[in-house]
Amino acid sequence: QAELGVNEHHQNEVVSYMRFARFKRGMCLKTVDSCFQDLKDSRLVEETFTVDEVIDMLDGLQSVVHSEVESELINTTYTNVLLLRQLFSQAEKWYLKLQTDVSDLENRELLDQVAEFEKSEYTSSNKKSTADPVKPKLAPLNEGGSELLNKTVAYLQEENEKLKTRLRTIETQATAALDEKSKLEKSLRDLQMIQGDQKNNANQDITELENKVAALKSQFEKTLNDTTANQKFLEEDLVTTKHNLLKVQDQLSTAEKELEKKFQQTAAYRNMKEILTKKNEQIKDLRRRLSK
Repeated sequence: QAELGVNEHHQNEVVSYMRFARFKRGMCLKTVDSCFQDLKDSRLVEETFTVDEVIDMLDGLQSVVHSEVESELINTTYTNVLLLRQLFSQAEKWYLKLQTDVSDLENRELLDQVAEFEKSEYTSSNKKSTADPVKPKLAPLNEGGSELLNKTVAYLQEENEKLKTRLRTIETQATAALDEKSKLEKSLRDLQMIQGDQKNNANQDITELENKVAALKSQFEKTLNDTTANQKFLEEDLVTTKHNLLKVQDQLSTAEKELEKKFQQTAAYRNMKEILTKKNEQIKDLRRRLSK
């Protein structure tokens, strides 16, 4: 059996339409044959006819056959339009846009393929019983794929609810993160206040230390004036110290940026807690140093 390149269901639909077309074609041929038979029965009653009489009979036959064939061709066109309308209506239910290539309708190779398919189908159908099985009708436009469409809609609605639930969860987590950020900012302000108080308490000791440093600086400057070599060494050491200071300042700036970035994240509480712990250890160390 010649294949048309479609699935079995669609091929069965094509076969059903071809049977309908064959039946209509047979009816048209019978009508044309009856036109000739009517001419024979009504006009060909004499043995001899003149040329004018023959021409008149042929003209009448031509008019009748022309009318019948034209009517059948028009009806075939309208029938094909109705068939396309059914297919397009079903496609629109699925939001599809079908396209047709009219040039293929005159493709001789494809037409021969369809003719071979019809011939093989007609031959095989003649071998079957005369009682043809009832072919399934075209699925109603409001049914068929509606079940699958309803399932798809239900699935999308379920996914929508899941997304809404996830969005609410994320909003809750974001709110909690903002609360944690506010608490950490408050803790940081408290820490800064504590550091300010400790700084005030240590001003007196710092003053004494500054005095000692000034004395040491005076002695150091005197030592520098005594030896050029020591001065060069100390200058290099001072440059190194400045570099280290800049490096510490850069690290401090980087740490501040990282701290700000961690504040903007949703899970930053533990990191900030570790930083606060380190700050407390530094304060304790500063207290021990100041007490010494």
